[in-house]
Amino acid sequence: MLSPSPIFVAGTGRSGTSRIADIIGQHPLIHRIPMETRFLIDPGGLRDLADALTERYDPTIGEDALHRLSDFLTVRVPGRRDDRGKTVPELVGEQRYRDAVQQLWPRLIAYTYDEPAPAEGFGNADRPAGPFVPLSRRRVVPRHFSDRGELLGILRGLVETMFGGAAADAGKPTWCEKTPFNLLCMDFLWELVPEATIVHIKRHPVSVLASHLDQPWAPSTVDGALAYLKPVYQQWLTWKNRADLTGRRYLEVKAEDLAADWPGQRRALFERLGVDDFATAKTFQSHKLANRNDQFDAETREFIEEALGEVIPAMGYE
Repeated sequence: MLSPSPIFVAGTGRSGTSRIADIIGQHPLIHRIPMETRFLIDPGGLRDLADALTERYDPTIGEDALHRLSDFLTVRVPGRRDDRGKTVPELVGEQRYRDAVQQLWPRLIAYTYDEPAPAEGFGNADRPAGPFVPLSRRRVVPRHFSDRGELLGILRGLVETMFGGAAADAGKPTWCEKTPFNLLCMDFLWELVPEATIVHIKRHPVSVLASHLDQPWAPSTVDGALAYLKPVYQQWLTWKNRADLTGRRYLEVKAEDLAADWPGQRRALFERLGVDDFATAKTFQSHKLANRNDQFDAETREFIEEALGEVIPAMGYE
């Protein structure tokens, strides 16, 4: 049996990602990072930085990527709270988080210097606009990594310090992180953590769309939800059709299958994750998944199914 590896949970959103991440995190050997950390794959996060300091490098692109990552790690992530009022730094250890972020910058920066700040208002180079105008601003020259693997090793260390440290605090040897759009970033996640297992949970696309209509962050009309979701499915299917998953730890599971035979499917899930079975408090239940089945009248459902076209069978549904 494989030793437990770090786990990323992926899906379209509204497909059971939170539920399966909670279940995996209830295993005695796996600690769930309790909220979406976002800084791995979101715009301005580690994925953008990896490209900006390697194949997309020029000093301006690199400096902009560092500015955005700095804002992400020092402002946005610490300022975002989950439904319990917790932040990512609090959940992984505030001192650990701060130390890891501070230790990151010297490894990414080649040189720092001060640039005279442009005057504002009626000021000029000899005569500042007012007594409080800064005379200079700090600039950085980002490192160029001709060896992308070196940069990924630095970023991997950041992740392992935070997530691995949080798992150790919980008395567990490995961790699970859930962000739905890990779905579209699997190549980068495996670059970052080559030994990781990615668990992709699926749900019938019509049910996924129905659930999106009730979310404040998603379009509230059928046409809008189709515009939002269909490209996500198409992007993932395009990737899957060309991906070489040989040697990759990759699992696809259907929420409906989990609910239909929970004990058996749970046992199979944990076996594929390289751990013994464990009776978790949370489960998948058929009646909770069926609540979307009658959300649309026959005409609307037919319209949605026609609009999704080949997406439904390609995702394994008829």
